Amino acid sequence: MTSVKLLNVRNIRHLTPSTPFHFDSSFYKPAHFPSSDNTWRPGARWQTMLWQGKNLGLLFENDGTVEEPGINLSIWSEDELSNTFLDQLIQEICYRYALNLDLSKFYQQFRDDPLLGPALIRWRGMRPLNCGSLYEYLIIAIVLQNATVRRTVNMMQVLFENYGIQVSYDNREFYCFWAPERIEQVTEQELRNLKVGYRAKSIKQVSEAFSKKQIDEYDLRQRSYDEQRKSLLDLYGIGPASVGYVLSDVFHYLDELNYISPWEQKIYSKLFFDVDPEDPLPTGKLLNYFKERFGEFRSIAVLYIWDDLFWKWKNEGIEWLDKLIRL
Repeated sequence: MTSVKLLNVRNIRHLTPSTPFHFDSSFYKPAHFPSSDNTWRPGARWQTMLWQGKNLGLLFENDGTVEEPGINLSIWSEDELSNTFLDQLIQEICYRYALNLDLSKFYQQFRDDPLLGPALIRWRGMRPLNCGSLYEYLIIAIVLQNATVRRTVNMMQVLFENYGIQVSYDNREFYCFWAPERIEQVTEQELRNLKVGYRAKSIKQVSEAFSKKQIDEYDLRQRSYDEQRKSLLDLYGIGPASVGYVLSDVFHYLDELNYISPWEQKIYSKLFFDVDPEDPLPTGKLLNYFKERFGEFRSIAVLYIWDDLFWKWKNEGIEWLDKLIRL
């Protein structure tokens, strides 16, 4: 039976995101598949985090408004944490969650756009959401490849159960991500036995690249766009679709939209052109449309319209979207 780590030591910090900031749409994405390392309710998100070798339990709670934002962050750990550790952790959280992102130019430019403007009003202050390290993001990207949402959820859960760490904090239990060194110790066949299919080789080799320091997230953050893109594409099993998501969500390029997956192609065709998802428009036409209409903000612009759709799906239901999600 898997032992559960008890995270009983609690530290509290107050964060002040840049204005405007919309808490719920920034900390929860209805389009993301459910995962046992987090949960959300209006005004709060619980999220585990592996940071500098320590398993942490985080609780983000809304403590402000869109125009006067504030976040109360509770940090649970097994042992006492130093002020230096906590200061570095806060800096990392602010980076990952894009809490200091300045979108004022974007709002100004598109506030009157007939398609985007209404979403900007509803979700003013929304940020992209990336909770994990680059390594963790890439593992999620791998299990998303060529899989239904249900299959992705199942693969992620079995990986957590076999390699993650189960933790308990705030009277809740979650899994915490594993370090890449953990996967380096297992064979590709062991991974295949977990029914992740061909992804086993990608998971194994990406983990080895990180554990052997062939790629370093913090060094990569300082590199140019071209260097970042090349380093990511050099990883086994990581293609242009996954790289595009990383450049947008992890490295915060607001214009990074150069590839569309078949699933997105169907949704974009219906969402932007009211075209039957089963007979979608060519991806080239979609990409040209986004570039011409939204320019340097095409990634964040499409995200706002995409999230607006999925919030509507969550709250009201959308029949044609249900058929594509298959959770």
